[in-house]
Amino acid sequence: MVDLSAKAETERRAVAEGRVVFTKDAYEAVRSGGVKKGDIGRIAELAGVMGAKKTSDLIPLCHPLAISSIKLCVEPDDASRAFVVTAEVKTTGKTGVEMEALTAVSIACLTIYDMAKAIDKSMTIEGVRLTQKSGGKSGDFKRG
Repeated sequence: MVDLSAKAETERRAVAEGRVVFTKDAYEAVRSGGVKKGDIGRIAELAGVMGAKKTSDLIPLCHPLAISSIKLCVEPDDASRAFVVTAEVKTTGKTGVEMEALTAVSIACLTIYDMAKAIDKSMTIEGVRLTQKSGGKSGDFKRG
């Protein structure tokens, strides 16, 4: 692991996003409540929060962090027949929360896939990426 002992604690924030794209028929089925396992958005949000909290258990050499806030949002996008997942993670510490935000999005997307796979195995998880980051020595980042 990287030695963080000389680094200053600062407020850190990261935002990541991703999406799960469905076929037309499958999207309509999911939107109309056709998933037997429950509310796809709420369960995916909960799974994303749980994933963010377990990031250091999943990613080798990733520091365990005291996360101060995790916000997950799963929203349907009718125009692209997708569910869009956004995660915002915050902490005050010596290292950033980019991996936690990316893990949250990835786990939420995988949960959507798991919940809807009986309807559509051709779903695609796309565009998992960091969109914003603030804090720390490297400063701010915002995807253009």
